[in-house]
This record gives sequence, C-alpha cells and structure tokens, in this order.
Amino acid sequence: MKSQTSVPTTKVARASQFVKAGVKVGGNYIKHYSKKLLDPSLSKDELHKDNAADIYDALSELKGSALKMAQMLSMDRGLLPVAYSDKFTMAQYSAPPLSGPLVVKTFKTYFGKTPAQLFDKFDIQAVNAASIGQVHLAWKNGKKLAVKVQYPGVADAVSSDLKIAKPLAVRLLNLNERDIDRYMGEVESKLLEETDYDLELRRSIDISQACAHIPDLVFPKYYPELSSKRILTMDWLDGLHLKEFLKTNPTQEIRNRIGQALWDFYDFQIHTLRQVHADPHPGNFLMRPDGTMGVIDFGCVKVIPDFYYDNYFRLVNPDTLEDPELTEEIFENLEFLTPPIRQQNGYFSRISSKK
Repeated sequence: MKSQTSVPTTKVARASQFVKAGVKVGGNYIKHYSKKLLDPSLSKDELHKDNAADIYDALSELKGSALKMAQMLSMDRGLLPVAYSDKFTMAQYSAPPLSGPLVVKTFKTYFGKTPAQLFDKFDIQAVNAASIGQVHLAWKNGKKLAVKVQYPGVADAVSSDLKIAKPLAVRLLNLNERDIDRYMGEVESKLLEETDYDLELRRSIDISQACAHIPDLVFPKYYPELSSKRILTMDWLDGLHLKEFLKTNPTQEIRNRIGQALWDFYDFQIHTLRQVHADPHPGNFLMRPDGTMGVIDFGCVKVIPDFYYDNYFRLVNPDTLEDPELTEEIFENLEFLTPPIRQQNGYFSRISSKK
C-alpha cells in the first residue's frame, strides 16, 4: 500500500478534501442518472461503490476524526449500503500509512531522538494503520514491541473536522440535524480522549491490571518511558483478527472459550469497574489457536455513571416491565424516549400493549 508523505493540517486544506469528495460524489450521481436514462432498471450498486471509494479516499488522506467516523459507520452493517460498509471497514486497520520521514519527525518532536536511537531495532514501515495512528514493530532488550504513532495534526483538527463533516453525515445517513448534533457531541468528546496517549497509557495500565484475573485474556505490558502524548509503546501481541481467525476453522471448543472470555471481560467492566473498552471493532481483539485472546487499544473508554447504570439495569427486573408507568419513567431518565416522542399521548402504552 502506498504511504502518505504529508497530512493536511490547516482548516482550509482539510476542508478542501471534503469539498473534493463532494464534487466527486456529485459527478457520480450525474453519471448514474445519465446511464439510467438509457437503462431504467439500473440499480444503485455501482453508484454506491463509486461514492464509497471517493469518500474513503478523501477521509483516508485526512486521517483523524474524519477517518474515525468511517470506521465507526462500518461497524453497523445495517446503517449504510453494503458498498460503504465494506469500503469503510478498511479504516479499522488498513488505512494508508505515513511515510518514514514523518514518523521520524514525530519521534524527534516528542523525544528529541529518532526511533533508531530509542530502540535496538525499529521497522519504519507500519504493520497496521488505522484512523488515529499507525503501529510499528520495534525491539528493545530482546523484547518485541508495538509502537503506536499518532498522525500529525489530528488532535488539533477534531472539532473543525466534525463541523465540516456534519452536512455530509446528515445527507449520507438521512438523519435530522438534532439527532446528528447529539451524536457528534459524543463522538467529539471521545475522539479528543483518543488522541491523548497520556490518558490512554494510564487507562491501559489500570484496566488491564484490573482485568488480569479473567481467564484466557492477555494484555500487553505498557512502557511509560517509551511513550508520550502522541506515541505509545507496549508489548507486541500475536494473534488474528476475527475474520482471519475464522478462516482457520477453529474448533467449537476454542470458539466457546474466546466467546466466554469476551463475555467475562465486558461483564466485569460493566458491573465492577463501571467503565468499558468502548471501541470493540475487530482490530482490537487478537484471537489465538489455543483459545486465548489479546486485548489492545484503550483509547476509547466509556465511564458508566451510577445514575445510568442503576436505571438501565432496573429494566432487567420483570416487575419493572409489568409497570408501564415505571418503565416509561426509566426510559425518559435514560433518554430512550425524547421530548418529541413523549408529546405523543399514550405512545409508550401503545408500544407496551403490543407485547
């Protein structure tokens, strides 16, 4: 895959990428409807494929929050046409990587040294590249390490990127602006956290230590002395992503062990830690032939407030479900029912009466 020698960092440069994508999408629609005049039965499959490729190409050059949005959208297979989901899935761990000189520049900025000066050996070619950063192989004192390097400028561009991307998201997802505003607010806050590798380092150490007792889970050791606000160093974990792992045709026993480990991991986080690894795409779980699973990337962690936890799990109580008024109150507390829906008299009663 061809590497990138630069990343647009100014608002004008980044906005121009969105404009270029919009122009290409417009051209694709003109081409599609011109063909449809000659063939009324023509489907939108080619249109979706062309649009997905053009949008992804633009977002992959921008990196950061723009590409992260594509990654998030790819995880909901029912939200977008298949062509978009398939293309955007590449944002999970197959985005175009940065060139070597940009990687070296980042190290000099935060350590005052090159990778070669910090490590015994450092592979300048990234082994994985996703939305916020890319991963390099390194060795030090006989240990095989994974070094995550953040793309230049992505932390400073989160808010402006999301504002520019909002109109595209509204049209692409067919959502009203109020819905997208609520969504964007949450996305912005988590992306700002994800770009802070100091925060990720602390969370990675704390959560991995707290979950170390869970059977069949493996966590890397993290190295604060080789990490900074934009660079994160940890042990290298071997394993396969879900799609590749399933191609090895693992036994049902191995599948069950991994499934149980994943369940135990989230059950403990939710009910004991009250905070969860909130970026559960396949690139963050490394599955192994022996039934163990490596867990990486604690950049996105969602803290569960007591108020939300208490209300949410009250819904599991059968007595609650038998009380429509109490159930509606909990749904309002959790904002599952929003003001426009509450204004429809008897809305919840009509829904519950259909059980």
